Amino acid sequence: MITFNQTFPGETRVPRWKRALDIGLVVMALPLLVPLGLAIAGIVRLVSKGPVFFKQERIGRGGQKFWCFKFRTMSISANAVLHEGHLRQLIQSNSPMTKMDSRGDTRIIPFGVFIRALGLDELPQLINVVKGEMSLVGPRPCLPYEFELYLPWQRERCNATPGLTGLWQVSGKNKTTFSEMIQLDIEYSRRCNLWLDMAIIFKTIPVLLSQASHAQKKANPAQKAITVESENIFSAHTANQ
Repeated sequence: MITFNQTFPGETRVPRWKRALDIGLVVMALPLLVPLGLAIAGIVRLVSKGPVFFKQERIGRGGQKFWCFKFRTMSISANAVLHEGHLRQLIQSNSPMTKMDSRGDTRIIPFGVFIRALGLDELPQLINVVKGEMSLVGPRPCLPYEFELYLPWQRERCNATPGLTGLWQVSGKNKTTFSEMIQLDIEYSRRCNLWLDMAIIFKTIPVLLSQASHAQKKANPAQKAITVESENIFSAHTANQ
């Protein structure tokens, strides 16, 4: 039985510069983020029934649980068991960390593939950043059942505050194995400094654009058809306003 309030070996306090960087960049980006967030919320509301936001319990710094927020990009009837099985298979086989999106995941709503590829579904996590539960840069916060599969040495990744982007994301991401992801996250937790965070932030934009391009090429015919139809609906709705 895992105790989530345990003290992790090597865990240190969050540097003041990191908190200042997070809040400063969020405030500076608000004029862009607010209209962008409203646009994404409008798209989700238009193409899919159900709530705009999705919250999920995640594991953060020091093994602490918190609620992670996202824009909902899957149907409300999506079966989470599929993702758990996929993740367990990746961990056990130590094969490249490919997402189910690349296989034409039918649970994803129209436009969802591209929203996810650009990382726009994670914009609500800026709430977590402001609350101090997350940072702009750090390992991705894992799910509780994923955390339970970690070996003792792998939990060192939780010494760092989880982030929206990180060293793993700009170092190959879906081309790396689970073990390589863990090693990159641990490397970040040990090396964490201002210049590394800035370098990761600047590298994230071209990585996201590359992911979006790849998602467009890999989108299956059914998803493309749904997306085209949704674009027509959205255009007609906009024209009538």
